[in-house]
Amino acid sequence: MVDIARPATVAKKKKIKRALMATSALVVIILITVGVSRLKPAAPGVDRAAVWVDTVKRGPMLRLVRGSGTLVPEDIRWINTTTQGRVERILLRPGATVTATTVILELSNPELQQSVQDGRLGHQSALAAYENRKAELERTLLQQQSELASIETQYNNSALNLEAQEELLKDGLVSQLQVKQIRSQTADLKNRLSISQRQFENTKNGIKSQLGPQEAEVAQRRAQYELRVQQLDNLKVRAGMAGVLSQVPVEVGQTIGPGTNLARVADPTRLKAEVRIAETQTKDIRIGQVAEVDTRNGIIQGRVLRIDPASTGGTVGVDISLDGALPPGARPDLSVDGTITLEKLPDVIKVGRPAFGQENSTVMLFKLDGNGEAHRVQVRLGRTSVNEIEILEGLQPGDQVILSDMSAQDAYDRIRLNQ
Repeated sequence: MVDIARPATVAKKKKIKRALMATSALVVIILITVGVSRLKPAAPGVDRAAVWVDTVKRGPMLRLVRGSGTLVPEDIRWINTTTQGRVERILLRPGATVTATTVILELSNPELQQSVQDGRLGHQSALAAYENRKAELERTLLQQQSELASIETQYNNSALNLEAQEELLKDGLVSQLQVKQIRSQTADLKNRLSISQRQFENTKNGIKSQLGPQEAEVAQRRAQYELRVQQLDNLKVRAGMAGVLSQVPVEVGQTIGPGTNLARVADPTRLKAEVRIAETQTKDIRIGQVAEVDTRNGIIQGRVLRIDPASTGGTVGVDISLDGALPPGARPDLSVDGTITLEKLPDVIKVGRPAFGQENSTVMLFKLDGNGEAHRVQVRLGRTSVNEIEILEGLQPGDQVILSDMSAQDAYDRIRLNQ
């Protein structure tokens, strides 16, 4: 059998065919690779029931801030002692109703009792010395008054005698020398009378100044005695105001010093709420703003009464006065929630407050597209309230967004919601 040689053109055609097939296969592989690379990664799935979805709305919004605190009395009185003593009896315990004169506890102080006796005797001694000095000055005054009366009588008699002698001298019945002697005696008595009158007036006017030291001594001793008596009476500790006894921080047998707090009395009918609000939310709070206080048994209307000037532990204290009647069970130290109305915005785009997002900030939220998926969008937030926040850009009324914490999906721009 004889081999027939193939033409060279046939081999060349086969090579071309194989090259074309290889090129086509390479092109197909490249196209598939490009197509696959352009496919979006599969969106991670999230159970819809596990996230909080809210709808963007348009309308009015109340700007509110909220804080927790307690009810405290507006009228509180701490009762302390002005002297040292020992607690002998505690007559009342916290919770008792008291009046201003109700005795809460009794103290004892033997040294104070002795000082009262000493003060009484000292006062009596000073008073006796005053009365004795006063009697001496009055006797002196009476003696001078008697001398003045005697000299005045002598002067009057001498003046009458002089007048008679001068008449007799005119008739030549007495000598001129005799008249001159009587006239000299009368002038001397007149001078003595004038001096005696001045002495009497000086003595009379000087009695008050001479009794001044004794009067001051009596007043000083009386004040000391009354102070001791008052301190002794204060050993019976009284409430000082009507209300309810809330604390008695001492025990029988305890020795206490001056200024020690013995009891606290409060008026339970006049309460206010002291709440703590995050310092980042207090910049718009003003005195007089409307507020509500929730006591768990009812809501009381009120107004902002006072704002602490300094922050403590990241919060600011705010006092709220209570305008309405107190609900049943309202009492001092009761835990309450206070809500303050900052302002009313008449027409804004709003949504529920997201897990992360502060006032006047920009955040990324997942917006639902209606096809079971949610895409991440940038949203600019405005003013905040307790449960709502203003939308400035990025969302429109009717949009639905996820407000839950989605930090676990930060690597994805879209997610799939599983029903």
